[in-house]
Amino acid sequence: MHATSTVDAAGPGISMPVPPASDRKTFSRAIADIRDGLAARELWSHLGWQDIKQRYRRSVIGPFWITISQGVIALGLGLLYSQLFNLPIQVFLPYISTGFIIWGFIQGCLSEGMETFIANEGMIKQLPAPLSVYVLRTVWRQTLLLAHNLIVYLVLLVIFFSALDKQYSLGSPDGACLPGKFCHPGLSWNIFLAIPGFVLLGLTACWATLLLGIISTRFRDIPQVINSLIQLLFYGTPIVWPVDQLLSGGARAGVSWALPFIKANPLYHFMQVTRSPLLGQAVGWTSWVVVGAITIVGWGLALVAMRNYRSRVSYWV
Repeated sequence: MHATSTVDAAGPGISMPVPPASDRKTFSRAIADIRDGLAARELWSHLGWQDIKQRYRRSVIGPFWITISQGVIALGLGLLYSQLFNLPIQVFLPYISTGFIIWGFIQGCLSEGMETFIANEGMIKQLPAPLSVYVLRTVWRQTLLLAHNLIVYLVLLVIFFSALDKQYSLGSPDGACLPGKFCHPGLSWNIFLAIPGFVLLGLTACWATLLLGIISTRFRDIPQVINSLIQLLFYGTPIVWPVDQLLSGGARAGVSWALPFIKANPLYHFMQVTRSPLLGQAVGWTSWVVVGAITIVGWGLALVAMRNYRSRVSYWV
C-alpha cells in the first residue's frame, strides 16, 4: 500500500471522522431562504418602492403618471373597441380597463421576473441576502404599480356605478339585460371575492418569478421565447374582447367551439377570479379550482428549483 495512505496513517481499528453531509440541496434550505426573505420585508419593500421613485425622479406628480397613462390607454382603446364591436361603453369601458390593469400586473411579473436575478447581479454578489428577497422586490414593485392603476377602476366605478349595480349585458347596445342575451348579475357583496383572487394571483406571481428567474439566469434565450409567448397570450386572453360574445345569446355564439381552447388558457381563469368580482360578474368554481391547482403545483416546482439550483444562481449571474 502507498506510504501516504490515510488508512495507514490512522492505523488499524481507528475510524476516520465522517465529514458532515452538505445541506445545500435540501428543501429545508430552500424553505429557509423563502422564510428569511419574507422576514426581510423592510429591505425588499424599500427596494421596490425606490424602484418606483427612481423611475419618476424629479417628476412633478411622480408615480401618479402610472395612473394617468393607464387611464389614457383604457379610455382610448375602450372608446375604439366599443365602436368596433358595437358594445355598450358604460359597461365595456370598466371591463377593458380592469383587463388592462390586471394584465399589466401579470405581464410585469413575467417579463421583469425573468430578469430578477440578472438585474440584481451586483447585489447578489455583494449582499449576503436570501434569493427570495429579489423575487419579493419584483413582485412588490408590480403590486405598487397595480395599486396605482386601480385608481382608474375606482374612478370608472363611480362614473358607471348605475350601469353595473344591476343586471347588465355586454351584448345589448345600451347594456340592458334583454331576453336571449347573456346577462351578468351586477355588483353585490361578491365584489370582495376579488381579494382571494388577488391573493392567489400574487402567490402565483411569486413562484413564477422565482422559477422563471432561475431558469432564465441559466439559459439566457428563455426570456426571448417567453416574451414572444406573452404577446400571443395577450391576444388569446379575453382582455380587450369579452368572452360573452361566444356564449349563448352572444354575437359570435356560432363559433362557440373556440370556448374550450380559451378556457384551456390558464390566464383566462386568473382574469376570471380577479376581474369578474370587480365588475359584478359570476365566477365559476372551475376557475377557482384551476387557479388553486396552478398555485400549488407551481410552488412545488419552484421549491424543487430552489432546492437544486439556489446555490448556483450567484455563479450564473
